[in-house]
Amino acid sequence: MKKVGIDDISIYVPPLYLDYKDFAEARHLDPAKLEHGLGVKQMAITDSDQDPACMAANACLRLLEKNDLKPSDIGRIYLATESSIDESKAMNSYVIGMLEQIYGDGSFSHCGGIECKFACVSGSYAIYDNTNWIRAMENDNKAAIVIVSDVAKYEMGSSGEYTQGAGALAMLIKEDPRIISFDPKVTSTVIRNEYDFYRPFARKTPIVNGQYSNLAYLIQVKKAMMEYERKSLESGLIKLGKDECVLDHIDLIAVHLPYAKMGKNALAYLLRHEWRNLSRWKEIISLIGMDEPKTTDNLGTIESILEDTEFMNKDKEFNKRFMETPHYKREFVNKLESSLIASSIIGNLYTGSLYMGFRSELEYEYKKGRDLAGLRVGFASYGSGASAMVFSGVISDEYKEVVKIMNLENEIGKRRRLSVEEYVHLHKDWRSIDEPIISKHNEFVLIKVGGSREGFREYIYSN
Repeated sequence: MKKVGIDDISIYVPPLYLDYKDFAEARHLDPAKLEHGLGVKQMAITDSDQDPACMAANACLRLLEKNDLKPSDIGRIYLATESSIDESKAMNSYVIGMLEQIYGDGSFSHCGGIECKFACVSGSYAIYDNTNWIRAMENDNKAAIVIVSDVAKYEMGSSGEYTQGAGALAMLIKEDPRIISFDPKVTSTVIRNEYDFYRPFARKTPIVNGQYSNLAYLIQVKKAMMEYERKSLESGLIKLGKDECVLDHIDLIAVHLPYAKMGKNALAYLLRHEWRNLSRWKEIISLIGMDEPKTTDNLGTIESILEDTEFMNKDKEFNKRFMETPHYKREFVNKLESSLIASSIIGNLYTGSLYMGFRSELEYEYKKGRDLAGLRVGFASYGSGASAMVFSGVISDEYKEVVKIMNLENEIGKRRRLSVEEYVHLHKDWRSIDEPIISKHNEFVLIKVGGSREGFREYIYSN
């Protein structure tokens, strides 16, 4: 079967950010809770002349220019987002319109593509679809581009306000990729109807049940992981030795990151599930000093688990102690830690959070001097509503061609720290499009909404 996967990644992060210390002071919070408790240091914030479409176009243009690609090299442009700007017109059409300001009118008219929506998991569905499009040889020797672009915005004063962020990633999907080839026939998905997080029509911020959503995330990812294990073992992709589990054969892990601490919890949850039937568990329990708690409720629903306060308190304490064991710390440092660096200085990217984590992992593991060639990466993707997808891939021998020039700080560029007052004005849309906080150069910006045509959006490439 053809090797298909990610050949290159480009990012765009808006140049404004809110510092956690300023935010904590304004909301009367302990800064340590944000920095150490949640892993939040800076939150990227869009300017008044930016939206998810122009961020997506900027990331895509960078990808095309960096790889010296022509429109004729691309057969599909998919865009995954939960920050849609139109209920009918797909956001990738806006992106194509912007790109054609550079490449010429009609230059991307041959490109297929849609806007994908399933909260934060939709980028993974878009990658899966386009990977199989190439495997099926329907691509006419062309590559695909998958863009993930979002603005994570919550009600002011809500518990979600400190998990905001914004940005876009564009990923080049092609045959014989330089970064990673996805493992075929093991991708696993689960789905159920949940109201853990949703944004009804006309609302600019979501309705969130935080504890419920966190637990739904963990449960759905675990279910998808169980199906991935079945497929990977039955196909022979992974062969277990004595007293081993599937996660022992995953060298790096990328998970959905609404905030960095959630990634740590997700890894702990998966490891507990994988290890509790192995001999190492006895030693871990001895170190923890308490048995793993079990809920007394027999319903097994998320509501009933959350209502079992005695179990929840004991489980929280158990998990805290588990994460202090050398067993967990070793897995965390080797498999996940580097993926959290970008999240801490950018914030929540919704559809892009998993892939910014992977992008972060590539750069910072390489800078450690670790040889990544041949390592298997496990991806645990989650989208509220609720679906999870677990899949894997192997890092290519040629990865250094791409990764050696990755520099998150340079790619983000010069940033401006917002005052809390400026942040409030942007959050409440009190600044007009023609009054941005900073001038943009060599990128797409939004210059008009509405006018003689309701909802009409106009963008230009600002020199």
